[in-house]
Amino acid sequence: MIVKQVEVKSPVGLHARPATFFIQKANEYKTSIWIEKEERRVNAKSLLGVLSLGVTGGTTISLIADGADEEDAVAALIELIESNFD
Repeated sequence: MIVKQVEVKSPVGLHARPATFFIQKANEYKTSIWIEKEERRVNAKSLLGVLSLGVTGGTTISLIADGADEEDAVAALIELIESNFD
């Protein structure tokens, strides 16, 4: 299992469009991936779950992955977040 923290710097946070990009990237990996914000953990491959967190710009989240390609998955998701979902 791997846990990494990352700050969402995008002004809109993980709103509908960025969340969709995030979920598409997460679904490229076989590993189980979760997002945690303030003691609340959701499946990173679920649009409803990700949107329910209400992640806004400037929020720090934890990415948690457990599986064969966990390191690649977390690295790719952090790269996506740090690029402001471009």
